[in-house]
Amino acid sequence: MDLQPRNTDKIARLIQKGVSIPNPLSIDLDDAVDPERISGDGVVLFPGCRVYGAKTVVSAGSRLGAEAPVTLDDCRLGPGVELKGGYFKKSVFLEGANMGLGAQVREGCLLEEEANGAHCVGLKQTILFPFVTLGSLINFCDCLMAGGTSRKDHSEVGSSYIHFNYTPDGDKTTASLFGDVPRGVMLDQSPIFLGGQGGAVGPVRVGYGTVIAAGSVLRHDVCEDGKLVFDAPTSSPDKDHQPRNYRNIRRIVRNNVLYLANLVALEQWYMQVRRPFFARQEFGDLVHAGALEMLVLARGERTKRLIAMAAKVPAADDACRQFATHVDDVCSLFEHEGGLPDGAAFLSALEPVIASATGNYTETMQSLSPEVRAAGVQWLGRIVETLSMRVDRLLGSMHLFDEYK
Repeated sequence: MDLQPRNTDKIARLIQKGVSIPNPLSIDLDDAVDPERISGDGVVLFPGCRVYGAKTVVSAGSRLGAEAPVTLDDCRLGPGVELKGGYFKKSVFLEGANMGLGAQVREGCLLEEEANGAHCVGLKQTILFPFVTLGSLINFCDCLMAGGTSRKDHSEVGSSYIHFNYTPDGDKTTASLFGDVPRGVMLDQSPIFLGGQGGAVGPVRVGYGTVIAAGSVLRHDVCEDGKLVFDAPTSSPDKDHQPRNYRNIRRIVRNNVLYLANLVALEQWYMQVRRPFFARQEFGDLVHAGALEMLVLARGERTKRLIAMAAKVPAADDACRQFATHVDDVCSLFEHEGGLPDGAAFLSALEPVIASATGNYTETMQSLSPEVRAAGVQWLGRIVETLSMRVDRLLGSMHLFDEYK
């Protein structure tokens, strides 16, 4: 019986480069892995690690499997990422991000700088901004969460929290915005707190500085900042179930459009602002390309779910008919989003700051003047508004965004 691991030549190459592999016989690398995409500077592969995929990147200082075996499949890791145990597939982790044992991070996730989770966290199609912290025993799929200014002042999801992202009718048009992109990227907003033993029924939107009390299940939007919310369980009597009753179709479509528009704003941020910071890192261009790929995947996921829901919506009223008729046109707006606001004033003011910056991305963002931050918020906010208004013109009778008119 052959007890040798496969691709021993690749394992030997990693050890030669300086990768710490305490038990080489326990490591499994598939044929697609490129050893040249794994840094030899401070990387540790603890016993039981399985590393797969041609796109996999492991940057300097990353540690895999300190608490339990890790399976890493087509993921791209920035510097100092620590994945302590679990399964990670087709996702991107930026500098200092970390996850505890028992994690399951599936495709389409983007964890920005120092975003982290404790043990037994499940994610898919999730975007966490810097410093966002998830407790233990959490399912937080189909979410974007921002807020907080540092590791000591961060948005938090309490233990045993669930984002409910699947309806009885089989819909997943349920992506939720906890915070937003235009203000969130500035890293100066009050943190959001989602109390433990609670949940949110997507799609919801929650403003900065808001606290959802422990044990609450949020079923409505809390768009204003700084709210304290207690959502008690309903005490209404049993009712007859009415399948495919889309009485909240306007709110569902509106929240999905805003989520998509925020994704486009974030994509512009990555293309026009974040690129130079990645360029300073080993494998930075590969990680940056991976982050952009996650945002494209996120847009594709959201439009796919909208189209699937439109096929089931009954033509019960004008709003439903309008949505079902124009859903393809709505989705195409986010595939070919030309003519967006250019942000020239903000980018011009930001250029010398980046050129002279000695700190990393988060430190540089936190050093911006209030005037520069305001210009950035205005630029990204105009992207969200522009895309929302384009949808509004297509779905005129739904009156989704009257406040922009």
